[in-house]
Amino acid sequence: MAAELPERAGVVVVGGGIVGCSVAHALAERGVGDVLLLEREALTSGTTWHAAGLVTQLRATANLSRIVLRSIGIFESLEAETGHSPGFRKTGQITIACNEPRWEEIRRQASMAKGIGIRVELLDPGEVKERFPLLDASGVLGGMYFPDDGVANPTDATLALAAGARARGATILEHTPVREVLIEDGRVRGVVTDRGEVRADVVVNCTGMWARAFGERSGLRLPLQATEHFYIVTEPIPGLPPDLPVLKSYDDWCYVKVEGGAKLLVGFFEPGGQPWALDGIPEDAGFIRLPERWDHLAPFVEQVAERIPVLRDAGIQLHFNGPESFTPDARFYLGDVPGIEGYYVACGFNSVGFLSGPGAGEVLAEWIVEGRPPMDLWDVDVRRTFPFQSTRRYLAERIPEVLGILYDMHWPFRQFETVRGLRRSPIHDRLAARGACFGEVAGWERPNWFAPEGVEPRYRYSYGRQNWFEHSAGEHRAAREGVALFDYCSFTQFLVQGPDAEGALQRLCTADVAVPPGRVVYTQILNDRGGIEADLTVTRLAEDRFLVVGAAADQLRDLDVLERGVRGLRATVTDVSSGTATLAVVGPRSRELLSGLTTHDLSNQAFPFLTSREIDRGHVVVRATRVSYAGELGWELSMPTEFCQYVYDLLAEAGEGVGLRHAGFHALNSLRLEKAFRLWGYDIGTHDTLLEAGLAFTAAWDKPGGFVGREALLRQREEGVRRRLVQLVLDDPEPLAYRTEPIWRDGELVGTVTSAMFGHTLGRCVCLGYVERPDGPATDEWIAAGRYQVEVAWERIPASVHLRPAYDPSGSRMRS
Repeated sequence: MAAELPERAGVVVVGGGIVGCSVAHALAERGVGDVLLLEREALTSGTTWHAAGLVTQLRATANLSRIVLRSIGIFESLEAETGHSPGFRKTGQITIACNEPRWEEIRRQASMAKGIGIRVELLDPGEVKERFPLLDASGVLGGMYFPDDGVANPTDATLALAAGARARGATILEHTPVREVLIEDGRVRGVVTDRGEVRADVVVNCTGMWARAFGERSGLRLPLQATEHFYIVTEPIPGLPPDLPVLKSYDDWCYVKVEGGAKLLVGFFEPGGQPWALDGIPEDAGFIRLPERWDHLAPFVEQVAERIPVLRDAGIQLHFNGPESFTPDARFYLGDVPGIEGYYVACGFNSVGFLSGPGAGEVLAEWIVEGRPPMDLWDVDVRRTFPFQSTRRYLAERIPEVLGILYDMHWPFRQFETVRGLRRSPIHDRLAARGACFGEVAGWERPNWFAPEGVEPRYRYSYGRQNWFEHSAGEHRAAREGVALFDYCSFTQFLVQGPDAEGALQRLCTADVAVPPGRVVYTQILNDRGGIEADLTVTRLAEDRFLVVGAAADQLRDLDVLERGVRGLRATVTDVSSGTATLAVVGPRSRELLSGLTTHDLSNQAFPFLTSREIDRGHVVVRATRVSYAGELGWELSMPTEFCQYVYDLLAEAGEGVGLRHAGFHALNSLRLEKAFRLWGYDIGTHDTLLEAGLAFTAAWDKPGGFVGREALLRQREEGVRRRLVQLVLDDPEPLAYRTEPIWRDGELVGTVTSAMFGHTLGRCVCLGYVERPDGPATDEWIAAGRYQVEVAWERIPASVHLRPAYDPSGSRMRS
């Protein structure tokens, strides 16, 4: 007989796979006594039951890897806690390289793992063969070995988590579909099931590949799509070593593990996969198996059989095709939902739900209980998505590409090829005619670099100097030495207005925004721990009106931060990004170019740095704002979108007389890194404090009423800052760092690189990264006294350290 449905619960978890059971277990473990998990069918019946059971630590980012490290800790303690074994064994895992580009990628990944704290070794072909004797190592260049990776049993682990949750008071009901989340006045009030209504203040959507449809019932868009995933299981193989490590061969699109002691399971993340059930998954479906597709899979099976010859003669006991949910950027969704208080999500795990689920459940439970996330979760934040990504056609075209690139080369600057051209600036076609090679950010087509005449504007990827390197160098030098034009139309713009607008922004922002109209303020918005929630400029337009400008990728996040900040006040936030176009003119000759197109005085005395005002530009009026993300003299020109083509044509024509050069975002990145300008989501984030990030100069410490996070910063300042952002310039001009490279000080690991690019003025690769002192404050003296190295592809490269920008440390050029 089914257990009785309670009338009320503190938290309702919807979905009984590994993720939902992990959330329920972690909540109960933290003392939440009225947890209710509702599963529409049986536990594990979605995708958990057919998971391969790999537990591999290294993920695409450091924070995603740290979530898996939490999972391993849970797997290791479950049996002692519950009496149920999850079957976790540390078999080790080897990833092999079969060509030179892959070998460099593996060396870079191994360095990244080292920086996170994951044990890793590099192996030569003989050592790979020794650990995995079934392998034909003739084409193998090397491998990386993770001794602490392993395998576990997905069903057993899920049931163990459920048992642990029940033992601590949680209620778990199977065969209880949830039809609706009750929402009143913008917050969760409960759920409606087939068996009745349950009142609750918190609901967690852990419905896996049903999460998109389930979220739509509450007006929530969660871009994810079920897609085919294949693996085969062989017949028993005589003499198979039972203790083989997991093997990954990205060049063969596969992973291999021992199954049941005497068989091999071979799984694939191959190109050409197909989405499943685009029009919706049947609600009553469970333990789903899709039809075999040997015509699709056979070439990949034959390829891996060349690498592991024993597969040639092994019988196939099982050809499994089962659905997994994938997202447009191959990262899952974890956290709260903007606009609905008390609604959380944990879904879209891209076939890593089993190995990430327990850690993700623990992180989310801490968030729900403590009211804030325990780590930086921007990688998996729902606010990184956009409504257009939830359309059926978008998902049908993008998701197969996502599946195909999981085991493909992970080139720096790699661009998606499907579903392009959705968001274009008004001058997109003009820039294309001038050789722009576009990249995609938040659906925007943005010029990353410009190909000169006779050169195809198309990427040719590598880990070294790519085909655009010299072209971008010319754009960089134009901004430093002459004048360059950038398309900033993708930047976000918000109007904050109303009688309480100043008061709201004063409380939110670190800087003093109570400035005269026409002044620009660079500021951060912090959380109560002093971590950086947003990095923005604020321009005062009038007594009760402010313009807030941010980055394209952060659009919905920044909007949410601002809307939460004005809630209950006489102020509104309006996103005017689509109605505003912005062009930036940058470089020592920018004043010369712009002065010839306006009747206004642009001299330094009349138009100083951080000034914004309306000026004429030909026949129209634009807002000229004197700021610079490149560190040079320059103006950002903002205007209604319909005037952008006209203004661009004026600039392009007049620019011929002063050597104007079109420049892309690769050049902008190298320019800002030479100036050590931070980029939110890379160099600064929610768990980097203002003091650690070296941005204390933006804080108006004594302004009336203070600002959010001030008290935490004062405590940290008194205790001493142990972790600080620094700039590092490699001594050797050849190596290129990108992100996540370990930073060594006097032979000790002290941090990792947050972003890097070759600096064409400095003639070296320039990195930003945090260094941490384990035994006290990271003072200027301690930082300066060390000898530094940045580890690139397993090789440590000496570097000079800088607390002020290596280029123009005084900032005089952009203020001239």
